[in-house]
Amino acid sequence: MALIDIVTTTVAGLGYELVELERSAGGTLRVTIDFPWEPASEGGVERFVNVEDCERVTRQLQYTLEVEEVEYKRLEVSSPGIDRPLRNERDFERYVGEVVDLTLKAPMGAAAQGQVAANRRKFRGTLERADTGWQLTWSDEPEPAPGARVSKKKKEPATLQVLGFTLDELKEARLAPIVDFKGRKRAGVQEQGK
Repeated sequence: MALIDIVTTTVAGLGYELVELERSAGGTLRVTIDFPWEPASEGGVERFVNVEDCERVTRQLQYTLEVEEVEYKRLEVSSPGIDRPLRNERDFERYVGEVVDLTLKAPMGAAAQGQVAANRRKFRGTLERADTGWQLTWSDEPEPAPGARVSKKKKEPATLQVLGFTLDELKEARLAPIVDFKGRKRAGVQEQGK
């Protein structure tokens, strides 16, 4: 049985899903887990992996890997973190409305029609569903510096740009690591008490 199959089966048996599996040259086995996602329309509640979840999976994997005679020096089990990789259609559905970093396999070229650099492959913007797949919406206008005074004078709204893409065109996609110490608000989740 292949290592990916062993780890996937073990993690799924405990009620989690495998996000990423990495084996380093030094013998470290890195396993990233998360709870399976169910859309809110299906009664899904957002749950987050904690230390106890990682410990539980670590203990079971240690036992399973020993039985399957898989050699490794160190096992690391963790949550996906704030820069979670997006790998499949379900991941993209889960994070609609969130800020995402994308890297395309090939530069934009002439398709951008001069709106962005022809050799640009990296983008950060808000993930949205589109008719033909997915799209990213962003503005190249810089954000004001934290603590800086923002003028109250009326000015023209920032020009938004849109990039349509399919998952086949992506080299990598991750949630943008945006830290908000007041609590990151998820798309579609309202603040309590308002």
